[in-house]
Amino acid sequence: NKDRKKVQTSVDAYNILLNNHDDGTIDYTETFKVLYLNHAGQVVGCITVSKGGITATSVDVRNVLQGALLTNAVAMILGHNHPSGNVKPSREDERITDQINKAAQLLNIRVLDHIVYTRENHFSFSDQGRL
Repeated sequence: NKDRKKVQTSVDAYNILLNNHDDGTIDYTETFKVLYLNHAGQVVGCITVSKGGITATSVDVRNVLQGALLTNAVAMILGHNHPSGNVKPSREDERITDQINKAAQLLNIRVLDHIVYTRENHFSFSDQGRL
């Protein structure tokens, strides 16, 4: 499908996440999203896994993997915004990334990146060698 967006860099993923984020909430509510990709690196799905408060959101690993299975994804990119404006990942961000990565490996699904983003900036786990 030529209409599907292709992800080749963290900037591509950031832009897709930003475009799929409800602009009115990006500075107020933490939202965890997942981009699901096919073999060609094209986005076959983008779901909001959870919405939380100003400082946190609860992520259920099973919901993340369910989305991957339902879209027949071979890879995924995790993403969530930080309403604080600081894109530095928290310990909880690192923990959930590790947890999802371990679970996905059992299903031969790759976690390519986790993007922490704001309206102006982003942090990529992959670009920083943390995935």
